[in-house]
Amino acid sequence: MFIEELANYVGKDVTIHGWAHNKRSSGKIRFLIVRDGTGFLQTVFSEKDVSSEAFALADRLSQESSLEVTGTVRQDKRAPGGYELIAKDLKLIQAANDYPITPKEHGIEFLMEHRHLWLRSRRQHAILRIRSEVIKACRDFFDDRGFVLVDAPIFTPAACEGTTTLFEVDYFGQKTYLTQSGQLYNEPAAAAFGKVYCFGPTFRAEKSKTRRHLTEFWMLEPEVAFLDLAGAMALAEDLICYLIDRVLNERIEELKILDRDITKLENVKKPFPGISYDEALTILKEKGKQIEWGDDFGGDEETVLSQSFDRPVLIHHFPTQCKAFYMKRDPKNEKLALGVDMLAPEGHGEIIGGGQREDDLAALEKRIEEYKLPKQALEWYLDLRRYGSFIHSGFGLGIERTVAWICHVPHLRETIPFPRLLEKVYP
Repeated sequence: MFIEELANYVGKDVTIHGWAHNKRSSGKIRFLIVRDGTGFLQTVFSEKDVSSEAFALADRLSQESSLEVTGTVRQDKRAPGGYELIAKDLKLIQAANDYPITPKEHGIEFLMEHRHLWLRSRRQHAILRIRSEVIKACRDFFDDRGFVLVDAPIFTPAACEGTTTLFEVDYFGQKTYLTQSGQLYNEPAAAAFGKVYCFGPTFRAEKSKTRRHLTEFWMLEPEVAFLDLAGAMALAEDLICYLIDRVLNERIEELKILDRDITKLENVKKPFPGISYDEALTILKEKGKQIEWGDDFGGDEETVLSQSFDRPVLIHHFPTQCKAFYMKRDPKNEKLALGVDMLAPEGHGEIIGGGQREDDLAALEKRIEEYKLPKQALEWYLDLRRYGSFIHSGFGLGIERTVAWICHVPHLRETIPFPRLLEKVYP
C-alpha cells in the first residue's frame, strides 16, 4: 500500500511503510508526517485511538526513522496530498538517531556531501519526480511517433564535439574516450530505421564551475532521415510543447512544492520565435553585450537572449566556427552552418542544440582535415556518405538543463540524483 493510492481507500483501514519526515504536537494529539517515496501523509495520533505505547512512540520518533503505521484513511483538503490517516497502531522498524539533515538551513557544501540523504527532502523529491516525468514524456513522444530507440555506445574511438573536452580511457591498452554524444551513432541508425533516438549519459571534461555545466549529464538525441534544418526545428518545438503540457498535467503538485510560477510554463505555446545568429548579435549589442561576429555565445549572452522572450527561442545559422565538423554548410553562404540552438526563457539558456548534417563525402572529409580529427577512426562514419548518402537532421536535448528550466532552479546540481562536477565525485 502506497500513499499515492490513498484516494481509493477513503474510509478504509490501510498499512503504510515509510519514514518519519516531521512531527508536531497539539494537546493530546500528535501529528506525524510520513513519507514513503510516493508522497507525504499526515498521520493523526490520539490517545483515545491508539495504545499508550503507540502514542509514546509517535511522541519520541526521530526524523527519518523507518516505521509501519496502520489507520483509517480520511479525506482532508488541508492535509498534505488531500488525505490523512487516523492512526490505530504504530511500529518502529529502525530508529534513525542524529539524522544530519535537520529542518534547519544547511550550506550547499554540506548538502552536497550528504546528497544521498538530501534526496529525501521535499524540494529534491519534487525536482527528481519532475525529471522522471520529463524522461518518460520524451520516450512517449518519440515512441508514439514511430521512432526506434537505438542505444549508442559509451566508449568511442573519436571525438564528436571537440578533442579538448574528452575523458580518455585505457581500453585494454587502446586509447578510447567516454562519449560526448550519441549523435554520430544515431546517423547510421537513421539510415537503417529512418527515425531513431538515443538516450543516455554523456561526458565532457570541461574545467568549468558554472551553474550550467556538469561533467556527466544525460541527453535525448533524435535523428531523422530526409529531414532538413526547418524540419528539425519544428520537431524540437513540438517536443518542448509536449514536455511542458505533460508536466503541467501530471506534476502540478510538485511544481507547487517548488513555488513555480506555472503561468510562465503555460505560456509555452507554438510558434516559438526564431532568429538568426546575426539578429541575436543585434539584440545583444542593444543590451550592452559586445561580441564579435564568429564568437559563440557564452552563459551571459544566452541569459540576455533568453530573457528577451517569453518562451523558448530558436537561434539558427551560426558561423561555421561555432559548430561541429559534421554540421552542413549553408549553400547560400559557406560561412554559415545549418545549425540551431534553442534557449529556454527566464535566463536558463541553451537546452537544445542540433541541425542538419553534412551529407556530401568530399565536404565531410575536408571538414575532418580542417578540424584535425583522426580520419581512420571516422571511416565508418564516412561510409554513410559512400553508400546511399541522404539529407538528415537531429538535435540533442539536455535533460538537466530542461528540468532546471521547468523547475526554475538556478543550478544543475539539483536536477540529477548524484551530480558530477569539476571537484565533486562523492557520493
